[in-house]
Amino acid sequence: MTSEQPQNQPAPQTIRIAVLDDYQGVLRAMADWENLGKQAEVHFFRRHLGSGAGLIEALSGFDVIVATRERTPLPATVVDALPGLRLIVSTGGQNRSIDLAACKRRGIPVARAMGAPIARGATSELAWALILAIFKRLPQQQAALRAGNWQTDLTETLAGKVLGVVGLGSLGQSLARVGLAFGMDVVAWSPNLTDERAAAAGVQRVDKATLFRCSDVVSLHMALVPATAGMVGRDELQSMKRSACLINTSRDGLIADGALIEALDQGWIAAAGLDVFPVEPMPADHPLCRYANVVMTPHLGYVNVENFRVVYPNVVRQIRAWMAGEPIEALSAS
Repeated sequence: MTSEQPQNQPAPQTIRIAVLDDYQGVLRAMADWENLGKQAEVHFFRRHLGSGAGLIEALSGFDVIVATRERTPLPATVVDALPGLRLIVSTGGQNRSIDLAACKRRGIPVARAMGAPIARGATSELAWALILAIFKRLPQQQAALRAGNWQTDLTETLAGKVLGVVGLGSLGQSLARVGLAFGMDVVAWSPNLTDERAAAAGVQRVDKATLFRCSDVVSLHMALVPATAGMVGRDELQSMKRSACLINTSRDGLIADGALIEALDQGWIAAAGLDVFPVEPMPADHPLCRYANVVMTPHLGYVNVENFRVVYPNVVRQIRAWMAGEPIEALSAS
């Protein structure tokens, strides 16, 4: 807390801060919010506020919005409908669901709060959890065992199989290293990947069509931008081995609308592992919930203790800097 104001001075103006999408109810304990001083009122929203009029009504009267990644989009229609909004802080280095042009037009600064370097590979770790769950039949075998059944299915080894990595950035390279350690043959593709970069990562560069055709596992690790939206369509999925699986821990929009549902219905692929969805939080009646061969996690890639214990103290630091009129770390527009 800041020290109390002398009696002959007015109390500082109250600053109302909305911390969105605290799904687990842990964000209050992840940082010392008291450091913001007595003038700060911090409200934690566990319930997802949705979009449109309901979101605008809930955020009316707040000076600061803290957004956890892209859980709640803040388009121009929302930004323009909040006349009292003075600052947005987003966790992570980028947030494509915030309309930065609208914020600039309104004179609203948008700060970033970076997470723990050690947690940067967490998304590729989760991708491996999904891959192993599929090939070792973990959901099915646990359900069978709890029902009193023993060894109801055969599992598969990963050694000797082909891992196709779409996007060989830091996360793709992290995934590839584990695949090599499992004894897999690893191939990679992205629009700008060169033979030299692939070789430096210990993998083989192939074209996109070859990757989808030859891989036993295809894992997506691309940013969602206009050029990559829908990059995995029915042609790519139909060309895959009937025994192969698709893993997506990046963004749902990389897969063309309806293409994955068609692939599962038609048996073009054997399974899918998903951490990202068309609507988040995903409703229980979503069509993807009906497939026993789809292993799903609720967008957990970056959600870990190590990351949150760094990122939310950084949120507090950004708000304190803004309150003091000091420079903030601006969110990247790219």
